[in-house]
Amino acid sequence: MPRFALFLTLLLALGACSSTPPTPIPAPTSSTQPPDDQQVHVSIGDSYATGFGPNGPTESFAQIVARQSGLKLINLACNGATSADLASKPACGPDAGGKTQLDAAVDALRGRKTGLVTVVIGGNDLAPCALSQEPLECATRTVADIQTNVAGTLTELREAAPDVKIVGLTYPDVFLGAWVNPSFPNGKNLARLSVTMFQDFNTRIAAQYGRFGAKFADVTSSTGGYGALTELTQDPKYGQIPASVAKVCTLTYFCDRTDVHPTPAGHQAIAEAVTAASR
Repeated sequence: MPRFALFLTLLLALGACSSTPPTPIPAPTSSTQPPDDQQVHVSIGDSYATGFGPNGPTESFAQIVARQSGLKLINLACNGATSADLASKPACGPDAGGKTQLDAAVDALRGRKTGLVTVVIGGNDLAPCALSQEPLECATRTVADIQTNVAGTLTELREAAPDVKIVGLTYPDVFLGAWVNPSFPNGKNLARLSVTMFQDFNTRIAAQYGRFGAKFADVTSSTGGYGALTELTQDPKYGQIPASVAKVCTLTYFCDRTDVHPTPAGHQAIAEAVTAASR
């Protein structure tokens, strides 16, 4: 089976066990409108941007980036959002105004001084394929749709603000956590496969952002992905395991809860990747 097909298989399993809520939940943002002369950080996307987690919402990478950059956050992201939802479903948070994430973001770009736009999307698109009669065909088609939807989103953002700084994000390679997660009998094989599979997928997504002059934050790399699984470390919970596995266990909830979301330390690592990419 081709490497990308194997990666799609991994994503199908991820969709089947994801704890992301199926309906949008408002993102934790301030209800105070920023002054007209204050630069803003416009955030669109899914639960990674809202800070959703198994213990309730926490400070997300978007909030961290805005705070550390001195920008006012306009967080339009929704838990459970797909790439198609950006242009078709109401945004979340007090700044949404009943508009879609894309429309609200475009309005913000046209009406305010924007220092940064972040986009994190695509992780929820593949979940329905886990129940499809033809999961691989469904996943292949869905990845193409993600690329198309991201391109449509970036087209409108660029038309509204040709020079605005845009950073697109990918996700941690949570399947590294399958190495120690008892829910996956073949966990070590999944972890090994995931290394090159995430490289393939991220190359496709990064190229799409690059077409529109946007930066790409390789969150997979910054949260332990791509590392050699032969490099071992002593983990206080799991014993001697690959260093990249130990890192993803610290930065996400996947190893012990099979939950794909970042821990507070994970959001901090993502924020640092975004900041580095935006320079």
